[in-house]
Amino acid sequence: MKTVIIYGQNHKGSTYHIAHMLAEKIGGEMTEFFLPKDFGEFCCGCTQCFTKSEQNCPHYSRLLPITNAMDNADVIILASPVYVYHATGAMKAFLDHYGYRWMVHRPDERMFHKQAVCISTAAGAGMRSANKDMSDSLFFWGIARIYPYGNAVAATSWEQIGDKKKKAIDKAMDAIAGKIRKRQGRVSPGLKTRVFFHIMRLLQKNGWNERDVRYWKEKDWTGKNRPWK
Repeated sequence: MKTVIIYGQNHKGSTYHIAHMLAEKIGGEMTEFFLPKDFGEFCCGCTQCFTKSEQNCPHYSRLLPITNAMDNADVIILASPVYVYHATGAMKAFLDHYGYRWMVHRPDERMFHKQAVCISTAAGAGMRSANKDMSDSLFFWGIARIYPYGNAVAATSWEQIGDKKKKAIDKAMDAIAGKIRKRQGRVSPGLKTRVFFHIMRLLQKNGWNERDVRYWKEKDWTGKNRPWK
């Protein structure tokens, strides 16, 4: 099994340790990227990815290693500490570059067979909204199964967390890893994703973006084909 982790920070704090722990429990090959070290560009709003091709994005080449890693992975982990009740700016800037992959535009069929995890930590609160920042993109990419996990670690470093809380984290990661391993090889989207895809399918029959309409027709998604089959 292949797991890719995208961290919304460069430092190796609580979020890093929890995500890394989960990947180790899942087993197999692990690939890690740190933001903004491995990618720190802001979307400039040129709309080239929507109207022409993602290859026209001025940051396409630098982003490509992460894109390829996600496409080839079985599991995607997005991990971010909470910054003012949201995911980090680096994580948001990264996700902004994949707007063209949302189901309303040109989703990649491989996403409909993947599992993903959102992990966030905070000294106090904000994990729910930070995880939503990340899970929104995962859902609209078409990811089949998404597992959110947030923890108010009440600390500013992994070393400050007590043994009792670390044991609880370890147990939670065991549970998520177990679900992922159990579903591996037979992952399919839930009802919410299928319904949303159907709505987008109807829109694309008479879509407003020629590039998207052509993409859906080439995939025969406006016909009988579906990305999860």
